[in-house]
This record gives sequence, C-alpha cells and structure tokens, in this order.
Amino acid sequence: MFTSLTDRLTSTFKNLKGKGRLTEADIDATAREIRRALLDADVAVPAVREFIKRVKERALGEEVSQALNPGQQVVKIVNAELEEILGGETRRIQFAKTPPTVIMLVGLQGAGKTTLAGKLSRHLKEDGHTPMLIAADLQRPNAVRQLEINGERAGVPVFAPHPGVSSEFEDPTGDPVQVALDGVNEAKKRQHDVVIIDTAGRLGVDQELMQQASDIRAATNPQEVLFVLDAMIGQDAVATAQAFNEGVGFTGVVLSKMDGDARGGAALSVKHITGKPIMFASTGESIKDFEVFHPDRMASRILDMGDVMSLIEQAERNWDKAEAEKMAKKFAGQEDFTFDDFLSQMQQLKNMGSMKKLLMRMPGAQSMRQQLDQFDDSHIDRIEAIIRSMTPHERNAPKILNGSRRARIAKGSGVKVSDVNTLVEQFGQLQKVMKKMASGAGMPSIPGMPNIPGMPAGGHGGKKKGKGGKKNAKKQRYGNPAKAEAAAREQAQKAANRPKPNPLKGSSFGGTQNSQGTDPSQLNLPKGFEKFLK
Repeated sequence: MFTSLTDRLTSTFKNLKGKGRLTEADIDATAREIRRALLDADVAVPAVREFIKRVKERALGEEVSQALNPGQQVVKIVNAELEEILGGETRRIQFAKTPPTVIMLVGLQGAGKTTLAGKLSRHLKEDGHTPMLIAADLQRPNAVRQLEINGERAGVPVFAPHPGVSSEFEDPTGDPVQVALDGVNEAKKRQHDVVIIDTAGRLGVDQELMQQASDIRAATNPQEVLFVLDAMIGQDAVATAQAFNEGVGFTGVVLSKMDGDARGGAALSVKHITGKPIMFASTGESIKDFEVFHPDRMASRILDMGDVMSLIEQAERNWDKAEAEKMAKKFAGQEDFTFDDFLSQMQQLKNMGSMKKLLMRMPGAQSMRQQLDQFDDSHIDRIEAIIRSMTPHERNAPKILNGSRRARIAKGSGVKVSDVNTLVEQFGQLQKVMKKMASGAGMPSIPGMPNIPGMPAGGHGGKKKGKGGKKNAKKQRYGNPAKAEAAAREQAQKAANRPKPNPLKGSSFGGTQNSQGTDPSQLNLPKGFEKFLK
C-alpha cells in the first residue's frame, strides 16, 4: 500500500547521504519533498502541516546540527514523527473485568466488517479466548449467512436467531438491537469471554445508520467500539471517520484492505483527525491475514527499514516446535540434509503465509520490488510436487537419480525434466552449505546458489581462481636465458621428488592394496553417508 510513498521518501533521503553538514536550505528542500510525497499519498492536509512543522523544528535544532551523520539523524526524526502520527504506542483491547467483553464493529457497507469479524474472532481464539459472533446485520442480503461461514472458518460459534434478508428487494423485519442484546445474554450463559457484534452498514453516512448503531451501543454497553475503515478510500476516510466519531463514538480503528494498491493516506490521517488509535489491520483475503497494528513497525516499513519483529512473531505462531527441535538435532549430528527435510521446511514456510509478503517485510525490500513483483508463490508448489513424485529412497539418496528416474519424476509432477535437473543440482549445493555450516566452517560461497524465479541468483557465479591464476595460464617467460635454465631445472627437480601414485589404490575397478577390500564402517565418514556407497 505504501509503495509510492516509500519510493518518494527513499529518493528524498538519498540526497542527504554523505553530507557532513546540513544547511537550512537542505532541510527546507527535504521538507518540501516530504510534503509533496504525503499529499500525493492522500494524507489529510492538516495532518501534513503538523507533520512537516514538527520535522522542521527538530531538524533545525541541535539534534541534527551536532550529529555525526546529519542525514541519518533526519531519517531518524522522520521515522519518529511517522510513528507518532500513526498512533505512537500499540493499542490493545481493553477487556472487561467481568466477562464477556463486548466488541462492536461499525462502518460503511463494503468496508469489510463481516469478514473482519471472523478474522478478529480467530485472532482472539489463538490468544486463548472463547469468542462468540453475533449477527446483528439484518439488512444487507446474506450478511448473516456470510458471518456464519466466517465463523465456521475461524472455529467460532455464531449467534444468529434471525436469518436476515436474502435479496435487496426484501424489507428487514428483525430488530438488530434485540438480537445484539440477546446475543450478549446468551454469551453469558455459555461462558464466552468475548462477544463480537457485527452491525449493519450503509452506502453512505445517514441518520438512520447512526441511530441504529447508537441504540445497539446503548443496549449492550460495549468495552470496545471498532470503526472498520476501508484503507483504499483516500481523503473520504477523514470525513467518514469524523461522522462516525460524532454520531456513534468509537474507541479504535481497524484498517481493512491493507493489501490493496491505494496510497495509504487513510492510515496516516485517521489518528490525527479523530484522536483514536489504529488497533488492527486486515492484510489480505485469507482469514489468517490479520495483525495487530504496531505504529513503530509500520513506520519502519514505510521507510523501507523492514519489519523483522513481525516476521519473528509470525514464525513463533506458525512454526512447529517439535519439527524445529528434530531438525536442530539432525543439524548438530551432521546428518545429511535430505529432500524430506527440505519438504518439511518448505511446508513450515507455507504455514507462515505468502512468501512474497514475508520477503516484503525484509529491510531494503523496496529496492528489489520489481523482482518481488515477479515472484510467483506457485513455484513453491511445483517444487513440492517434484519432491512428492520421488520415492522415499530417492529423497534420501539423490545421487541415484539417473535419467530414467528424473523423466519419471517429471512426468509424475507435471514439469519438464530440466526443472527436475535444476532442483536436484541446486539441492546438491544446498546440502554442501548445510554440511559446512554444521561442521562450524560458516557459510561457503557457492556459485549458482539455489535460485528463485524472478529473484537475483545467489553466489558469485564465476569460476574460482586459485593462487596461481587460471589453469591454462601461460608459463612465465624470462628475458635472461640463465634464469630460464635455472627455473627449468627447479621444476624438473620438484617433479622428480613428487611421490608416485599407487595404481591399485582407489582404482575405478574396485582394486585396492588389500584384496579383501575396505570396510566402510572403518572409514571416518559423516553419519548417514554410507547409503551413498551402496
């Protein structure tokens, strides 16, 4: 969402790099570019004025003039002010001392309240709560049924005594205020500690909508009233938020459709205009695409500094600890990294969500945005299909994959033989990396490291040169014949002293110095390596 704003700000800060001292003209020019970037991103004009005022005041003070790196100090100031305009601190749900905690969702029709109700209930359930959904939207066609489906996906019960309307030509007959009140009482009987009320919306702000929402709030006395705001509506978000704050009053904001291509002005305006914090964000269509809104992390994303903390938290929630411990023991024992291990790790990553979204949270991801835009998550599925088309023995001993086996695997997975060849080759390089890291030698530099389509290839990709340069390098020439003769004698002496190889040792026909052969168990081989000698 903030792609355009990030590009503009990053470009602006590049002009400050390398400057030992910033003049007032430099700061004015930087502030002017930031102002234009924010206005182009549909940030409300009052919010932009306040933001630029605070940035200039701090940038012209001792904070920057006495800094060792003034350019980085200005970036730090902008980051702090972005964090402040986004809300400052992370705002959590205020739970009732006596359950159930009542959470009411309000907003315009189409903002995504019903979908968000399911996402929020799943989020609370994962945190150990026992939420229940109440279908109080009886006016939008099939809104009740949609909430029931979302409740099934989230594994949360839905209180829906009235079916609502099935088409826009029907007149609503149920009383949403009574449905909400009955739902709260039912939650008390069933001992649910959280209740989420889905209310009706309109295509525009009107008095009937406000009155109905006010009546539900008065009847249920909710601890939290969350205003669901479509992050893609731009400047209209300000007027809508003000109207709801005056008509109903809300305690926090939830941004929906954060995965869209809008400019993001709503997120940077709503806190300044209404004074109410952004609490959650919906980042996709899946019921899992929901997260707590952290102002500091969002500011870092906007400035292309990444969001590593969210990545860590997401990994902790979705990563299988037992599988991680199993992999750690295998790694410590220097056992072979097999295709089964690779498949397991890929499945763990898939549980964390879209690879593209994960990579976009890495620091500096915006500089690789073009490659990331071309990244196709289905490539992971193709790799999985190739591995699953292998037999268990082939997964554990990839060296037995000859031409006929690879042709069979390609046919079974629906890919080309060249795709199988590429995967096997890259996996072999990955095995070398894992083995060297397990032995404590660190990360080796391997040409042609496993490559993802659309992403730049790893490794240096060139041929490694030894101390002596190229293999077929020309012999050193001497202008003095005496020196040339001395050098030739030295080379001949070295060749004569070099030990001659034993023709039997390591013979490709199996011959050894010992006619009985060598026992593999007596060799100092890594654990699990003996299967490659079969």
